Amino acid sequence: MLKVEDKLMEEPRNYRYILIMTTILVLLFYWSLSAVSLEDMEESGLSIAGNILKGIVTPDLGLLFDFTETGVMYLLVETMAIAFLGTIIGACLAIPLAFLSASNVVPKSVSIITRLVLIVIRTIPGLVYGLMFLRVTGTGAFAGVLTVAVLSIGMLAKLFVDAIEDLDTSVFESMTSIGCTTFEKIRYGIIPQLFSMFLSIMIYRFDMNLRDASVLGLVGAGGIGAPLLFAMQSYRWNEVGSILIGLVALILIIELLSNRLRRRLVRGF
Repeated sequence: MLKVEDKLMEEPRNYRYILIMTTILVLLFYWSLSAVSLEDMEESGLSIAGNILKGIVTPDLGLLFDFTETGVMYLLVETMAIAFLGTIIGACLAIPLAFLSASNVVPKSVSIITRLVLIVIRTIPGLVYGLMFLRVTGTGAFAGVLTVAVLSIGMLAKLFVDAIEDLDTSVFESMTSIGCTTFEKIRYGIIPQLFSMFLSIMIYRFDMNLRDASVLGLVGAGGIGAPLLFAMQSYRWNEVGSILIGLVALILIIELLSNRLRRRLVRGF
């Protein structure tokens, strides 16, 4: 009986393919490095990096545990609210678009057109959406909510489509044979199959939106991003450290909770 090592050694070795692929990867890596230039780095860059690390180690605890409108705790709650509300709005808009994109629900022509629209929505960066909505609504959390909602539509609809196209259609045939109405098919045939999957996808997207909401504040769309930018521009590194610690702690807590909820939804409570 051949050993595993003997069997492995008997397999053909395509050294030419390995050499060609290695050469291509090395050339691509070298070409990518050509875009990186360290000549423009200022001498004070390393000292600033040291000050940032020092600010994280010695944060402004008064600001970190401040529950007023200018405190870290309030801004974190506002950021979480922007992400949550934006996710809900985005999901409500993504569900009908997902059904219009599913080839097993609508004609193929309708499915293709809707998917092209979703591709266009996903192509535009989030900061561009943020700047656009700022011109419409002005600075504040409402612009952030709208931006997060539009950002969520593309990804949520794409994942919803995958779930819809994996539906067990034999259930519908059985329900038709016993005289169920269209509403009963949706209520007892579609929703039970999609509810837990849709909710799991929404929780996953909320986890991502929490990070996006913190970045959108940099352009004035509410949340904790704007105070972080102002603190960095003013070289108040202790405040920067407080904001970063609070943001990291919030994201870790949300990620742990969301992962546990998603596992329960997928495997069943």
